[in-house]
Amino acid sequence: MAITRAAKKAIRSQARKRVFNVRTKRSLAETVKAAHAVGGDRKSQQEALMRAYQAIDKAAKRGVIKKNTAARKKSRLSARLKKASGK
Repeated sequence: MAITRAAKKAIRSQARKRVFNVRTKRSLAETVKAAHAVGGDRKSQQEALMRAYQAIDKAAKRGVIKKNTAARKKSRLSARLKKASGK
């Protein structure tokens, strides 16, 4: 249990930040999952890939995931889509 005023304020601040972090992570996971599941023509794959890239970059910019983690996710996602398209 927090005793000092600063510690109580830190708990409130962390609770607010947690909401944004959870929301960003959920959005990231949903867009990446949608990109994995996309099939069909190359245009739809490119659109899904761009949406996933935006979500990954936004999460990295806000500090939800680290820069290298973002780069790794983008690399693996593009490789998986390239393999799925048959190239």
